[in-house]
Amino acid sequence: MNASRPRPLVAPVFLPQSGCPHGCAFCNQTAITGRSLRRPSARDVRREIQQFLVFGHRRRGPVQIAFYGGNFLGQDPARIVSLLQVAADFVDAGRADGIRFSTRPDTIDTRSLDLITPFPVTVIELGVQSMNNEVLRRNRRGHDAEAVRRAAAALRDRGYRLGLQMMVGLAGENPEATLVSGHALAALAPDFVRIYPTVVLRGSLLARWYREGSYRPLSLEEAVGLAKKLYLLFDRRGIRVVRMGLQSSPSLDAGTNLLAGPYHPAFGHLVHSRIFGDALLEGLAAARPGAMGAVEVRVHPAAIPRLRGMHNDNVRRVEARYGRGAMRIIADAGLDRRDLVVGGRVLRPYGDQA
Repeated sequence: MNASRPRPLVAPVFLPQSGCPHGCAFCNQTAITGRSLRRPSARDVRREIQQFLVFGHRRRGPVQIAFYGGNFLGQDPARIVSLLQVAADFVDAGRADGIRFSTRPDTIDTRSLDLITPFPVTVIELGVQSMNNEVLRRNRRGHDAEAVRRAAAALRDRGYRLGLQMMVGLAGENPEATLVSGHALAALAPDFVRIYPTVVLRGSLLARWYREGSYRPLSLEEAVGLAKKLYLLFDRRGIRVVRMGLQSSPSLDAGTNLLAGPYHPAFGHLVHSRIFGDALLEGLAAARPGAMGAVEVRVHPAAIPRLRGMHNDNVRRVEARYGRGAMRIIADAGLDRRDLVVGGRVLRPYGDQA
C-alpha cells in the first residue's frame, strides 16, 4: 500500500444492475441504493457529475468519476463508449483526473479492454465475492475463481489499478472458507479491497432461501469478527481496505428492503473498534489491573473513539472483566493513530505491515 497516495474524491454514478446478465442470489440493487432500475441517459449522467463537482468538491486533490452498481463492461459497447465519453469530457476539461468502474471478472477480455483503451480509465474493480467455486455456483455468480485470476492478470498487464470486492456470510460459505478466499485475493496483490457483509434483501433469491430456512445470515457480531480477520489479513500485506460494510441509504437504514443480516451504517467503525478492543484486553491482562491499581492507557486523540468502541462497548468489556476504574485513558498526540500504550507497553493492534 502506498500510504502517501492521497485518497481521491469520488464522483459516483450509480447504474443499478446495468449490464448484469442474471440475478445473483444476494442481489437487489434497488433495495441497496434506493434508486430505480431506470437506465440513466448520457445526459442524465453528465448532469449528475456536473452537480456533484459543483457541490461536492470542497477540497483540493485528485477527482475520479466512478460508475458503480452494475456490471459496467456487460453493457452494450455503444453505451459503454457513450458513458466513458461523458466522463472523459470532464477529465479533458481538467475537472477530473480519471475514471473508474466496477465490473464482473468474466467481462474482462481483449475486446472489452481494447474498447476502453482510448479513455482515461485508471481504476477497475472486480466484483469477486468469493474464490470458492461451489459458493460462486450456489450464489448464481456465473463465473469461477479462475476467471478472477485471469481478469486480475489482464488488468495488471494493461496497467490499471486493481480493486477487488468480496463478501462475508454468503450462502454455502463458512468462515473458514471465507478466510481461504481472503488469502486467495491477497495473493492477487490488488491495490485495494472492499469487504461487504451479506444481508437478506427483499426481492432476492436469498430472501426466499431465508424464509424457507435454508439460509441463515451471520449475526452482526459474527460478521464484525470475520471482517476483522480479513482486514488484518489484507492490511498486514500492505493492501488497503477502502470500505467495510454497505453504503448507508434511507431504505437500508429504515429497514424497508432489509429482511435480515448484519447491516450497520457504521460497520467499518465496529470492525476497527473490535481490533482496538481486543488489543486493549490483551494489554490489560498483562498489566494486571486491580492488583496494580488503574492501568494507564495512552492513545492518539483521533483513535479514542475506536478504543472506547461504539457506545463505549470496549469500555464495558473491560468493566465486565476487571470492574470500574480498571483503566485510565489518556490522549497522547505523540503516538501513531494505529498504536496504543497499555501500562507502559506499546501495542500495535494492526500488527506490522509487509
